[in-house]
Amino acid sequence: MRKLLFLVAMLLPVAVSAVTYDVVPLPQSVDMQKGAPFILDGSVQILSPVELQQEADFLQQYMEDMVGIKPSISQKREKKLRYIELSVSPKVSASEGYVLTINNKGITIQGGSAAGVFYGIQTLRKSIDGLQPLPAVVITDAPRFSWRGMHLDCSRHFFSVSFIKKFIDLLALHNMNVFHWHITDDQGWRIEIEKWPRLIEVGANRTGTIIGTNSDLDDNKPYGGYYTKAEAREIVAYAAARHITVVPEIDMPGHMLAALASYPELGCTGGPYQVGHYWGVYKDVLCVSNERVYQFVEDVLTEVMDIFPSEVIHIGGDETPTEKWEQCPKCQVLQKSLPTPQQKSEEFSPLTSKLSPLQAYFTKRVFDFLTAHHRRALGWDEILDGSPQDAMIMSWRGMDPGSKAAETGHDVIMAPTTHCYFDYQQVEDTQFEPSRCGGFIPIEKVYALDPAPDSLSVEARKHILGTQANLWSEYLTTESMVEYHALPRMSALAEVQWTQPEKKKFEDFIQRLSGFTQLLDRYHYTYCKHLWPERQIPNRWQF
Repeated sequence: MRKLLFLVAMLLPVAVSAVTYDVVPLPQSVDMQKGAPFILDGSVQILSPVELQQEADFLQQYMEDMVGIKPSISQKREKKLRYIELSVSPKVSASEGYVLTINNKGITIQGGSAAGVFYGIQTLRKSIDGLQPLPAVVITDAPRFSWRGMHLDCSRHFFSVSFIKKFIDLLALHNMNVFHWHITDDQGWRIEIEKWPRLIEVGANRTGTIIGTNSDLDDNKPYGGYYTKAEAREIVAYAAARHITVVPEIDMPGHMLAALASYPELGCTGGPYQVGHYWGVYKDVLCVSNERVYQFVEDVLTEVMDIFPSEVIHIGGDETPTEKWEQCPKCQVLQKSLPTPQQKSEEFSPLTSKLSPLQAYFTKRVFDFLTAHHRRALGWDEILDGSPQDAMIMSWRGMDPGSKAAETGHDVIMAPTTHCYFDYQQVEDTQFEPSRCGGFIPIEKVYALDPAPDSLSVEARKHILGTQANLWSEYLTTESMVEYHALPRMSALAEVQWTQPEKKKFEDFIQRLSGFTQLLDRYHYTYCKHLWPERQIPNRWQF
């Protein structure tokens, strides 16, 4: 027996050293404690109140995935049993914060809310290394930003419900809480709207798709797909269980060719229109002088709000050519009746207006409709000039529009092309890379992003809600390509979103990322392996 104890004593320090809590994203505080570690084995149970049953279920599933143990879940403590205990505690001040405590007696995860408990579970999940003992520790953590998102374009290319769920699981693994779902564009309308059925009968289908990049040819192959209301609700519920809000985007008044092909009377010329085959910006947009357009918009948004409980609805507003309005007699009559930028009231942004008065008029009507239904409208940064003062802005054309918006009191989400367009390539040597939109954003550039830099005033920084990355799918034709372009840059973004900047070090992050990829492998995610040349198998990826 003494020999056995000696062997255990010799082996235990080696085992303990294997678990270091070097997770992604990096917690705000990891305070290693003295004392014996916690031993994972089949005797462990989960102690959870009924209101955290969902979180307990996730923990149970993660334990089974990671170590092959499926602990039972109990609401009552029994003596002599070892627990992983979940609770919501007023001692945790941040709503999404948590305190994870591990010692030889058990594990406790206290959250400021159920979401905080969930993030504590994620940290525990990422710390488990087989049945290695878990060293005594107190991890105190909370996110830097409230908006931690990823975007996916399902218009240019359509992705299955099962893949959307897998993508949402990836967000959960990264402590993200917003899924920005781009479900309409020129090349396809992807959401069922009962009052306007031709949107899916016609608008969801195109007769061909551009071949390669910068080509004038298309493949003449029918392409389509859409999500039923039931499927969309299923995705919303799946995300909500993981404390992720699905923010739908109905891009308007531009990027509406699929809708115009379905209902030509909504355009300035009356058509005929065709669902877009090519990428880029089309000149045909909604006719803002046509009252039927506003009935269409209100009907669509009413059904969208019925599906998506998100407070925020994204209304696009980007890349809207004015040529058709300039040629439309009714639009010109309307424009003459509108106030000039200098005549606008205090409810509009004080910035010098660069937005067409017609688009400002359209945007204001849409904003007012959503406000009347207790929702907030969010738009791309083009809508900033001339938009309502309470507009939420998503800054994609660099950091400057977002900074200006924040300085003038707008709530802002930073998603600049310079750092956050993940359809851009992530390696310079593209010999074995899949097709891409263009541009080059390496992982170190993503990691260097500061959405709320010190150059902003203290008050402006309060208006930076967070950041997200965008995956536009013109050239992301398969699910594995989406994953490949997202990863591992998504991990770098997660640390930007979560961790305080003074704690971030890129070299340290890369070391932690190497271990994190074991989880990506376990759950069969495809990721770019350029940081680990020994793992690469050139020309073997099947995208």
